[in-house]
Amino acid sequence: MTDRNLQRLASLADLKASGPRVVRQDGKQIALFASGDHVLACNNRCPHEGYPLSEGSLSEDCILTCNWHNWKFNLLDGRTLVGGDNLRLYPVELDGDDVLVDLTDPPLDDIISRSLDGLLESFDRHEYDRMARELARIEKAGGDPLDAVRETVIRRYRHLEYGTTHAFAAAPDWLSLIRRRSSPADERLAALLEVIGHIARDSEKEPEYPFTSRSLPWNADDFISAIEAEDEPAAVMLLRGALTAGMEWSDLKPVFYQAALSHYQDFGHALIYAQKAGELIGYLGSALHEPLLLALTRSLVYATREDLIPQFSAYAPALDSWQTGDGKLADDRGFRNGSVPAILKAISGAAVPEDHLWQALFGAACWQMLHFDYARQSRTSGPVAQNVNWLDFTHAITFSHAVRDAGRLEPGNWPAGLLQIGCFLGRNSGHVDAEQDVSQWSVDDPLAFYDDRLAALLDHAQPEYIVSAHLVKLLTAARAETLASPDAPWVGDLAAASNRFLNQPIKRKHVLRTARQAIDFVGREG
Repeated sequence: MTDRNLQRLASLADLKASGPRVVRQDGKQIALFASGDHVLACNNRCPHEGYPLSEGSLSEDCILTCNWHNWKFNLLDGRTLVGGDNLRLYPVELDGDDVLVDLTDPPLDDIISRSLDGLLESFDRHEYDRMARELARIEKAGGDPLDAVRETVIRRYRHLEYGTTHAFAAAPDWLSLIRRRSSPADERLAALLEVIGHIARDSEKEPEYPFTSRSLPWNADDFISAIEAEDEPAAVMLLRGALTAGMEWSDLKPVFYQAALSHYQDFGHALIYAQKAGELIGYLGSALHEPLLLALTRSLVYATREDLIPQFSAYAPALDSWQTGDGKLADDRGFRNGSVPAILKAISGAAVPEDHLWQALFGAACWQMLHFDYARQSRTSGPVAQNVNWLDFTHAITFSHAVRDAGRLEPGNWPAGLLQIGCFLGRNSGHVDAEQDVSQWSVDDPLAFYDDRLAALLDHAQPEYIVSAHLVKLLTAARAETLASPDAPWVGDLAAASNRFLNQPIKRKHVLRTARQAIDFVGREG
């Protein structure tokens, strides 16, 4: 082949006499070995952490061991026998005593394809470092790193038993961090790694949960009814009919929002997931309609129904008695405290413009979060119903953010959305300490604060994806709402609450409380 880059790198006699040799050529560092009848060449850097393979051990059957971490490679075919990444080999020819090595780089498309395959292989053992290396290889080869996200979604969405998770919901917020400004390569990779790693974790070791491949002509009412009946096959068939007919997210968004708000359900996740699915489609393109909307449909089918439990039994009557009007709120502080029924009654009877009511309710949610009784999440006794932490309050913010989007899309969404914010407020009101001094968390410039903290999230150091997902979701929503209403009275409370949240960590494991609640539960069993 005339396009090969065949170069003399050593003499066979010298190689056999001196043992392994390292040659630097054309920006490459190549390890040469002579073993029996074989002359072998490979990348000298172990693909794990870059240690020199020339210092490794080569067996008679050409198995090379990196002595740092025991990774093993078959130099006859390049297979990795112990470890993760594959090792690059270089074809070798002998011309008399000359060792000729072909340094021709493979086509960039081949590099990208192999790196995508390697990325997906890394999911089985959640090889975080390998995910990062494969992403770096894709970008170095000139590929679109978002293709790695697209391929991850396409390959893994069927492995999510209950559909959409926070991995999909946080993805557009991570991507927004690198979309808003021209980000350097390390920041781009960090954000992509957070998205892909979270999807990998949520789908880890899960089998495929297939969706029906059949379809039915799209009918919005039938789709809503199928979700209401928890009939996934029917809902999926209808969705497939919509996609086959060329419908896109902009066409389907009103129906998904209606389904998400049809009940107080899934602790607000249903609407948040719908909002974020649309945003993620915006980043990844229309080819992702099917996987993202199938996952969203499944999550709606399996959504919990909090409006059916006693604590929120006042929700349906409040929705039925909703009053519209153009009045003014005399005092919005009543939304900060009180029981769920009392707050829902006040909301349904307020008879003020819905966007004004949203401002009051969102302000109450910001105030409650700022005044969260932080000691409660560390208690080791008490009933399960009293198990609260920061996320009970951050969800009120991110859900309210989604409600405003739903209300702007379709005014008929306001009553359900606003009352569901009230459900958050009523539940959380019993877990605040209004008398505590929160002045230390005050923020002088909220927008600068959000920009700074969002940038810092690219090195967040959180070991759990679910925690970092809530950090980016809260700060993104808070920034968006502050931009939309920079002079609102709640702007300072929201920034201070966010500052406090970032500096007072979530307690993620409750060993003694879990043990005590288990003993109490078992003691009450019949």
